[in-house]
Order: sequence, then structure tokens, then C-alpha cells
Amino acid sequence: MKRVFIGLLLVLLTGLLAACAGESTPEGAAEAVQNYLQAKVDGDVDAIRGLLCAEMESIAPREANTFASVEASLKDVACTAEVDGDTARVDCDGTILADYGQEELELELSNYRVVKEAGEWKWCGETE
Repeated sequence: MKRVFIGLLLVLLTGLLAACAGESTPEGAAEAVQNYLQAKVDGDVDAIRGLLCAEMESIAPREANTFASVEASLKDVACTAEVDGDTARVDCDGTILADYGQEELELELSNYRVVKEAGEWKWCGETE
């Protein structure tokens, strides 16, 4: 019985460590950017605030209002990341569709910088 309990405890601890480590993965950084982009087209200022790095927090209202007067959506978004410690470069393919009524624009996605703050990936602007 004691051996079974220890085995279960080890399985739980391994799962917990894997979940915590997942935030450090390239997938975690790419997911943060995708979440940010979705919040931006949705105009969700609270979500945007939670996804911005500290140095970008002041632009949250501007980012939330980017598509306020148009119908916007994401199309064919795919992001990949290269992680270097607590920073990452996220390259995204796809577009933001912005429907202005008489005209629909396709805005190409770009490359983004993300940083890890308090254990979470945060969007911190575009990069080359």
C-alpha cells in the first residue's frame, strides 16, 4: 500500500512539474502571442492588459481600440517561437481581416518579442 501511494505521489509531482515547465516552452510563448492577437481583434482591454509586458502596459487602451470601428478577425494564424531564457521571438503567419464595410483589408502578421514576467509569457511588441 505504501509503495502504491509513493508511486501515485511521484506521478502527480511529475505531472505538476511538466505543467509548470510547459510555460517555458516555445509553444507557451507562441500561445501568448496568439492570445494577445485574439484579444486585440476582440477589443478586450482586460485580456490585453493581462497579456502585455510591464513596459507596454500603458498602451493597453490603444491596443484594445485598434479595431473598435471595424469588424476584425484572425485568419490562418500559426505562430512558432524561439526561446532564449526569459525572452522569445515569435514568428506568426496569417492575417488580421479588418472589414470596413466598403473595404476589407488583410493585415499580415509579423514577428513579436515576448518576455517571461512572474512565470508567464507576455507580449512586448513587434520585432524584426
